[in-house]
Formats: sequence, structure tokens, C-alpha cells
Amino acid sequence: MLTNQSGNSSHTKFVLFGFSGLSGYRQFLFFPFFLLFILSFVGNSVLIITIKTGRHLHSPMYVFICATAFVDLTLPIIFVPQMLLSFLFNWNEITLFCCLIQMFFIHFFSSFQSTVLLGMALDRYVAICIPLRYNDYMNSYTLFKFSAVVFLRNMFLVLLVVLLASPLSFCSSNVIDHCFCEHMALVSLACENTNKNSIIGLLAVFSVAGLDLVFIVISYTKIFFDIFKKASGNSGKKAIHTCGTQLIIIGVSYTFAMTAILAYRIKNSLPPNIHTLISIMYLLFPSCFHPLIYGIRTKEIREQMLKLVKCRSLCISMKISSIC
Repeated sequence: MLTNQSGNSSHTKFVLFGFSGLSGYRQFLFFPFFLLFILSFVGNSVLIITIKTGRHLHSPMYVFICATAFVDLTLPIIFVPQMLLSFLFNWNEITLFCCLIQMFFIHFFSSFQSTVLLGMALDRYVAICIPLRYNDYMNSYTLFKFSAVVFLRNMFLVLLVVLLASPLSFCSSNVIDHCFCEHMALVSLACENTNKNSIIGLLAVFSVAGLDLVFIVISYTKIFFDIFKKASGNSGKKAIHTCGTQLIIIGVSYTFAMTAILAYRIKNSLPPNIHTLISIMYLLFPSCFHPLIYGIRTKEIREQMLKLVKCRSLCISMKISSIC
């Protein structure tokens, strides 16, 4: 423990003890979360490889899908291995510095979930509403500018949240009732006024996810107006199918995000185990769900996956034949 300027001792080591109500059965939680982790890792890796190997899948829409897969691949890697080790071996300790680092990367990468969805919405808007100008607007330079702006925005806001949490004094409990270093889970242990942290945290959420959602809604509203006004036959059905896939992803992502945010506002009304589960699934479930939806509903990705499987099977058959 360190002594701060006011003379109070502040914890520098914390214990991550999520699902504390299941303390005698925490080791059994390893199996379902390990399976979800493997599903997320394999699914998103296959999706990235599929898009990378298909030259016809290098258009902006598939670049955004690949970016989603990268975010979904990275997020679980940041916290799930440590969580699994905690379940099996009770390796629960983490220093304040490592906690803040983990907090930064979790919130930084999760902020791109809505940002990539915004990029997809803008791409579909240009492709459907002003198709003749598509190459003028959706080119490498535009993607670079969009990426740079949202990268700086997300980094600044997440860094601000983390820096404001770092000087807080933690003079009472050092047990974080969570499986990873979530912002409010750590801040709630502070023994000083944290209204500033809560306000800045909410501001960051609404400046990223909230603002992105506003532009997503505007884009898809204009898209559907344009579809019902102009498109007909196969072109209209294809546009609706493509947008439908994106809307499913948006619905799932924002449902889990809003549930996790509201869970903190009604924390005293929820059992701690349920609250922890909601926060984990907010990050983990979309990572497992997205590759399945994109693989099933996107024809070009599905065909490229089947092509890769056939090529792999053919290579294995040729090797076996050469050995025999």
C-alpha cells in the first residue's frame, strides 16, 4: 500500500474476484467460458483469413467486416485468459498499474465496436443512395481519414477516463467484484468523491457509442427510404438482405452495451453474479456471434469459406495419395 498526500493508505494491489457468490464452484465456470473463447478465436480468425485470401473481398464493406473480426478477436484475448486462470488456480491478484493498462485496452477496443458499425452504415449509404459517386467517396484516402479521426477520438476519451481513475485513493477494500478491470468496478472502490469519474465515463460512452448510433440511425433511415422509393426486384432484395445483416449485428451489439450500462445504474437491484455475467457477455458474446452471422448471411464470404475448405481437402487428399 502507498500513502497519499492526505495521509491515507491506498491499495496498489487488487483481487479480481468475480462470481464471488459461486466461490465454491468457480472452477466449473472455466468450461463454458473456455468454449466461448475458443469459438470467438477460431470464428474470427477464419473470418479474417477468408477475407484476406479472397481478392474480391477487399472492398470497403469487407474491410469493415475484417476490422470487426479483428476487434472481436482482440477483446477476449485481453481479459479471458486471466479470467480462466483465476477460475482454475485462483490467480486473482493484479497491480493497480496492470489494472489500468487492462482497463485502457478493454475500453479502447470495445469503443471500436460501434465505430466500425458506423463505417459500415456510411459505406452502405453511399453504395445504395449515391452509387455513381461510390468510388469518389469510398476510397483508400477516405478510409484513412475516417480511421484517423475515430482512432484519435476514441483514444483521447478512453485515455481521459483511465487517467482520471489513476490518482484515486483506494483505502478500504481492494477486492474488485469482477473478472476484469472495468472502469466503474474499480472506481467504486475509491474512498473519495467519484462523481467526476462517473460523469466523464458517461460522457465518453455517449460521445462514442451514442454519437455513432445517431449517425447509424440517420444512415439506415435514408437507406430504407431510398430502397422503397427506387429499388425493385432483385436489387431491392439484395440491398435489404445486406442491410438486414448489419442491423442484426447493430441490434445485438447495442442491446448488450445498453444492458451493461444500465446494470451499473441499477447495481443494487441486481445480484453481483448477474451483474458480472452481463459485463462479461457484453464483450464476449458479440465476438462469438458476429462470425456466425457474417459467415451464414453474407454469400460472398460463405462461398470463399467453402472454396478454402475444398482447397484444403484437396491438398490433404493429394498428400495422402502421394504417401500411398
